[in-house]
Amino acid sequence: MLLKRPKAFLDTSVIIAALMSPSGGARLLFHLSHAGAIQIVVGKGGLQETEEVLRRKASGLMGLLAQLLDEANVEIGAAPTSGQQAEAQSLLDYPPDASILAQAIASRCEWFVTHDKEHFLSNPALDELSFQIGAPGDIIAWLRQKTE
Repeated sequence: MLLKRPKAFLDTSVIIAALMSPSGGARLLFHLSHAGAIQIVVGKGGLQETEEVLRRKASGLMGLLAQLLDEANVEIGAAPTSGQQAEAQSLLDYPPDASILAQAIASRCEWFVTHDKEHFLSNPALDELSFQIGAPGDIIAWLRQKTE
């Protein structure tokens, strides 16, 4: 049994996936947070980006977003310091993703959960960060292993 709830910082791609697929791994993370198995953390910028995407492409999901955030007791992470922003920018040359990475660093999470293969999942420059980076299935498998 887990003694401390691990913090899982969610990238925008995972939040959108949770909204789009009620049976996918991303949605399961929200259920796990609601059950107290993990603590979901999102960055203010990532949440703003999610809302912008929904307004453009799926405005009918705004209510579901609010419901999931509330039920899962999602924490809004601290704003990154200038040092954390500089660290993220040194690792990623794509400013929007560097901003999300800086927010993850500031959150002091154990996991950064994303679907972004190009900038995050397949990026060896991120291997030395203090947290693991993976897709929803990766943290779910890790949690299963920890609770067996």
